[in-house]
Amino acid sequence: MRIGVIGIGKLGSIHLRIYKEISDVKHICIVDCDPAKLAAHPDIESFTDYRRLLGKVGLVSIAAPTINHFEIAQFFLKNHVPVLVEKPITQKLSEAEKLIKTAKGNKTILFVGHVERYNNAYLAIKKQVKKPLFIECHRLSQYPNRSLDISVVLDLMIHDLDIILDLVRAEVKKVEAKGVKVLSEKEDIANARITFENGCVANITASRISAKKERKIRIFLSHCYISLDFAEQHAEIYQKIKNQITKQSLAIDKEEPLKKEILDFVSLVKNNKFDIADSIRAKNALKLALDIEKIMSA
Repeated sequence: MRIGVIGIGKLGSIHLRIYKEISDVKHICIVDCDPAKLAAHPDIESFTDYRRLLGKVGLVSIAAPTINHFEIAQFFLKNHVPVLVEKPITQKLSEAEKLIKTAKGNKTILFVGHVERYNNAYLAIKKQVKKPLFIECHRLSQYPNRSLDISVVLDLMIHDLDIILDLVRAEVKKVEAKGVKVLSEKEDIANARITFENGCVANITASRISAKKERKIRIFLSHCYISLDFAEQHAEIYQKIKNQITKQSLAIDKEEPLKKEILDFVSLVKNNKFDIADSIRAKNALKLALDIEKIMSA
């Protein structure tokens, strides 16, 4: 397999490292507008223009800034090259819809990198979550000096929005939100409260100006409470048995979620399995994130 990695920042560099670890990968090309980043990989064929990859690669990973996702992904989809684009799928809902339309029309894989879907702790509890009543999420990080072209909602919170939509599986009834710009021109800290048509309520906080890192979700059901730590890949279930609260720590094999994500994408391409459901799910998470941004700016 011949791979193109577009955007060699922090995340793109991890993509590059993972592709190097895959035995089926025979050749890798990298693209970045910064020659200095390309110079750090003198053994790899590199370009400053992503169009130069056409004819050289059979699939691409796009880890460029969000503002460039649509233009780059549309170019490769139109040329029948399978695409993995990191979240968020695009900056605008209309752009996401156009990408999906192109992918469907050309029967070309459009895969969106929502990495928490591949977290083993999440996969361990997912089947046990039936009709959640209340969900609380905290996703906190230190100031990143990257992804500052988007707000913390599109940068961090969208991970949890994607997971919540997957767990609740109901239409959104009401959204309340507040965000604050602290160190950048976009919101650096935000809180959203989402009420769903089935009565479930989700309270989500995302910050990229925190002194500590935290990626946790707590899910309350009628019969139990589940606590999940995405970073540690650890999950616990608390439930009442004979008037006592018992705690069950789930046995979870820790794996690198991003590597699982990329291997899934590569497998789809190798087996020519076209499925648009993944990108539609990513579009739905984007829509909710943009609704939150709109409410914050009102």
